[in-house]
Amino acid sequence: MDASPDAGPRVDPTDDHPQEACGVYGVLAPDLDVANLTYFGLYALQHRGQESAGIAVFQGEQVRLHKEMGLVSQVFDHGILARLPGSLAIGHTRYSTTGSSQVCNAQPVVLMTRLGPMAMAHNGNLVNTTALSRAMVERGMESVSSTDSELIALLIQEAVNSGADWCEALIRAASCCRGAYSLSIGTPAGLFALRDPHGIRPLVFGRLADMEQEQDGWIVSSETCGLDIVGARFHDAVAPGELIWFRPGATEPDRRRWCKATPRLCVFEMIYFARPDSTFFDESLYSYRRRLGKLLAEESPVEADLVIGVPDSGIPAAIGFSDSSGVPYAEGLVKNRYVGRTFIQPGQGVREAGIRLKLNPLPDVLANRRIVVVDDSIVRGSTSRKIVKALREAGACQVHMRISSPPVTHPCYYGIDTDTQDQLVAASLSLEEIRQHLGVDSLAYLSREGMLRATRQQEHPFCTACFDGQYPIPLDEETGASKLMLESMESD
Repeated sequence: MDASPDAGPRVDPTDDHPQEACGVYGVLAPDLDVANLTYFGLYALQHRGQESAGIAVFQGEQVRLHKEMGLVSQVFDHGILARLPGSLAIGHTRYSTTGSSQVCNAQPVVLMTRLGPMAMAHNGNLVNTTALSRAMVERGMESVSSTDSELIALLIQEAVNSGADWCEALIRAASCCRGAYSLSIGTPAGLFALRDPHGIRPLVFGRLADMEQEQDGWIVSSETCGLDIVGARFHDAVAPGELIWFRPGATEPDRRRWCKATPRLCVFEMIYFARPDSTFFDESLYSYRRRLGKLLAEESPVEADLVIGVPDSGIPAAIGFSDSSGVPYAEGLVKNRYVGRTFIQPGQGVREAGIRLKLNPLPDVLANRRIVVVDDSIVRGSTSRKIVKALREAGACQVHMRISSPPVTHPCYYGIDTDTQDQLVAASLSLEEIRQHLGVDSLAYLSREGMLRATRQQEHPFCTACFDGQYPIPLDEETGASKLMLESMESD
């Protein structure tokens, strides 16, 4: 669901990509500084959310929580981390997809239960939020935020308070939810990781081991880059529909499959959202993205002098395109890496001047050259259009655009903030109309078949709804109407 009206602008006008999901993290390590480990883990997952960050730390039956609006490095310092001692920590970095961008909606969510405190971090988005909210109101339950994450936590709290143990309560709560949810949950009984039946959002776990100092621990993270940064060894992915319990002192976690369904990992995680150094299906996403570029060159070749990528997400595919086509790769756009989500947005006049706050072309590289510019996706088309204009002003005599994914024609309801359908350029314009709108000499997208073939997964266990409208989890009528504007207009 979209944020409430008081959320303010959440879409960066200098970024035409879909906005990220959230990052969740969990640490169980009785002999280590879990707050510091979680801080670095969230730092590695910062790309998944830049609105707020939080860490909850367990010390016996006591929980200390610190969360604020801002980047991880802005929310925490040495003094704050020093005041978070304990043996178990839950961390979260947020980009709002349900609930406004306010500190009350920051995570982790901390609640008291019959069995002691609970802290929960959630990545994803439910599609039955309205029905759950109404049911909770009828049962006299009160919420303090406007997020679907708190609804999940309240369901767990209710199940525990009615007599269930932690595992039973988590499964009972998850069974009430429809949508995407990857959860990291801290309790006095240990650390839990839970994933929705389709596994739409990623979740992995690994082991911290220092044999010399006899220190040991477990890490739960949205991506493997969150394990790498603290020296944890990747153990496995949390399977779709799986609940894992990491208990203090146990040498191995308890794993149980609470629900089975067809896996449907969001393919956009592989194309754009996750970091290129994160591992999916036993290889880095950098390798997958290079293959996307190679297949794109095979499907849509073009005579040109240089291939450039839109930093940073378009670069691996651009290198792959160059490898396959033989057209030399060059760096034609330089990114200002210090411009982030907290950058003060310029006034409309400055905004119309271009996108050079983030990207600046290199005229001596581009002048009098036929350029192939490779990017991972086009959503609204506004940024791509400004990039093309900047390349031509820098002297490029031809600009050909190649996109390493299919056209985005449908909004996402599972934890990614995309526009309503009528704002998606590929939903209302033909390929030729988009080409004219962008001002390029030619335009081509990678086919859906090519995108899936590049994964090297024979059964294609992916959600591709943003490209084809085939939603794996049925939407409530009210939820679907919030973004599927074109379908609503047709039905009217």
